[in-house]
Amino acid sequence: MKEKTAEIEKMFLSPYATKSADTAGRLRYEEPCPMRTEFQRDRDRIIHSKSFRRLKNKTQVFFSPEGDHYRTRLTHTLTVAQIARSIARALSLNEDLTEAIALGHDLGHTPFGHSGERILNRLNPKGFKHNEQSGRVVDVLESDGKGLNLTREVVDGIINHKLSCTPKTLEGAAVSLADRIAYINHDIDDAIAGGFIKKEELPLSAVKILGDSSSKRINSVLMSVYRESDGKNQVKAEKEVEEANMTLRAFLFERVYSDETFKREEERADRMISALYGFFKKHVDKMPDFYVGLLDEYDIDTVICDYISSMSDGYAIKIFSDYYIPDNWKL
Repeated sequence: MKEKTAEIEKMFLSPYATKSADTAGRLRYEEPCPMRTEFQRDRDRIIHSKSFRRLKNKTQVFFSPEGDHYRTRLTHTLTVAQIARSIARALSLNEDLTEAIALGHDLGHTPFGHSGERILNRLNPKGFKHNEQSGRVVDVLESDGKGLNLTREVVDGIINHKLSCTPKTLEGAAVSLADRIAYINHDIDDAIAGGFIKKEELPLSAVKILGDSSSKRINSVLMSVYRESDGKNQVKAEKEVEEANMTLRAFLFERVYSDETFKREEERADRMISALYGFFKKHVDKMPDFYVGLLDEYDIDTVICDYISSMSDGYAIKIFSDYYIPDNWKL
């Protein structure tokens, strides 16, 4: 079956696509699977990982929102995977590689969304970036310290999914663009649902080009990517469409991400994460044995970031409560 898939890729994928038979391989050699390609194996390993399951209880943008329909880090990841696969299919890229990168791109994200990332970046003398931490999760931390031993193409796409990075494959570029398309549009939806903005306040110049709903805007960008990149060694939208997309992104930073409500929530997250960071720096033995064992090879700040970034929102609150809130104060 694997050989059949490889033959299909050779016949039908773009000459610029990454073929599974041409993978650069893994850090550690493994016997090939007789049924699945290497990229299909990577996708399955990510889906079955503990880090992937924890995404369901990690904040996307809104902290502990009331209601069942706000996005979490997991629903964001699934949306990115769907959009990225649509791009890959339209451009005849490798969908399996694209999906594996998309499913793994946020495995290293912190509790409390980008607020948690900013806090750890300030506390760690070496800094902290969630994309780099995602690479560390799949290479080092998963499977009790063995890592997932993913192919180099998947790891590269995971580490380089941010706007400021340049992935080596077009599949990685598809995920980077899909990530941006996804969070811009679902953050707009959640901000409207939460009463932070009104639909009528969205920049009219961008709405005219992309559409007045998330589904229309996503479709507009996808169609533009197809027109601009089909048959070419690139993944990008037309200039006018990309500028409109970035206008919406700038609007979110100005009106939503910097809102006073978010600032107050980030202050609360800052107190919790800063307290936990300081506590574990003084009491390393209070971390789980797995993380204590990492200190034989890695510095204390790296290991504390490993532990805190792995936490779901609820678990971080629980650990903070265990160490800093007297028992007779708890409800």
